[in-house]
Amino acid sequence: MAHAAEAAHRAGMDDAKLEAVCDYRTSPLYTEAERVALDFAVAACLPAQCCHDDLFARMKRHWTDGQIVEFAGVVALNGFLNAGAIRSRFRSNPSRSSSAKKHLVRHGCAWANTGHSRSAGVYSANRTKT
Repeated sequence: MAHAAEAAHRAGMDDAKLEAVCDYRTSPLYTEAERVALDFAVAACLPAQCCHDDLFARMKRHWTDGQIVEFAGVVALNGFLNAGAIRSRFRSNPSRSSSAKKHLVRHGCAWANTGHSRSAGVYSANRTKT
């Protein structure tokens, strides 16, 4: 989340929307297209059966097949990179840590300068609602 938070901010996402990311399902700052894309990203991190037909039907209302494939590729690549970083005890760039602390700490993100770590609270809050 720390890497994505900084990238989203650099791409122009404003602070209020970034800070509402854990509440994207109910936040008026997110469009329905963004909500379903985030639901897809969360489901794509879970076992394959979590990407069910209803989710794909919702995705196809807002996104092309090519965009859906690109979403899946980005989620898969980030999962792969995060797994490698966690296993190697990689220390993140300090600017990413500070961006995560600024925007994500209130949601329980356990990100710290000590490296990669995940708070069950951030991930389980999203997973249980999927």
